[in-house]
Amino acid sequence: MEQLLGKEWDITPAGGATGDAYFAEYEGRKLFLKRNSSPFLAVLSAEGIVPKLVWTKRLENGDVFTAQQWLNGRELKPHEMGSEQVASLLSKIHRSKELVIMLKRLGKTPLRPEMMLQTLKGSFARYALASPFIDQAFHWLEQHLSSLQCDEHVVCHCDINHNNWLLAEDGKLYLIDWDGAMIADPAIDIGMLLYSYIPEEKWEEWLELYGLELTDSLRLRMKWYTIAQTLYSLVWQKKKNAKKEMQQSLHFLRKLVDPV
Repeated sequence: MEQLLGKEWDITPAGGATGDAYFAEYEGRKLFLKRNSSPFLAVLSAEGIVPKLVWTKRLENGDVFTAQQWLNGRELKPHEMGSEQVASLLSKIHRSKELVIMLKRLGKTPLRPEMMLQTLKGSFARYALASPFIDQAFHWLEQHLSSLQCDEHVVCHCDINHNNWLLAEDGKLYLIDWDGAMIADPAIDIGMLLYSYIPEEKWEEWLELYGLELTDSLRLRMKWYTIAQTLYSLVWQKKKNAKKEMQQSLHFLRKLVDPV
């Protein structure tokens, strides 16, 4: 790491799932470093969606490090996810043509629901995950697959958990951790956000802030993708042996497929 910044910098691991992120500090200057971030980061920085990209450096071993401006701030709290600021930033992301162009240059193709379902079936068979609610969820997804209609594919973050929203001290909001970004139906992001954080009686109000009408088609797509993403979470949690998180996901899945 010294070859990146010099011996005078104090560099410490930033934690996280991959272990490839670091904090660096020298004489009051702070940077956030990450190994092998996507080239997509440059466009996100230019659009003001993530903290400013300061530099990108390639090491002799082929690793690429990025340095971003370190901002003092905090994660959003769950009750803040219904704010106009969140709706406005997510709307800006979903309407950005530059983000779509960049992801396509990086080889991303639109994520189709039938592809998601096929991948999920294979994963659940491999990890021997089963429960009545999982079976019910797969049946519901298959039953409604042919009814999904979306003409617009946008860049979706695909993990809009409140922990990934950074509110800086100056009041500016950022959405960070873009490693799972896809070109997909915007209902992927919107559905998880609404089901996870917003009471159903306030969905129309939030979507008005976002700039979308709550139609029957959108309701169906949001539910479909929220169930699918919850199943994806269960696979990831099974791999990590995260039993507590698995129970939480199963409880969430039960509410989705058996809301009575």
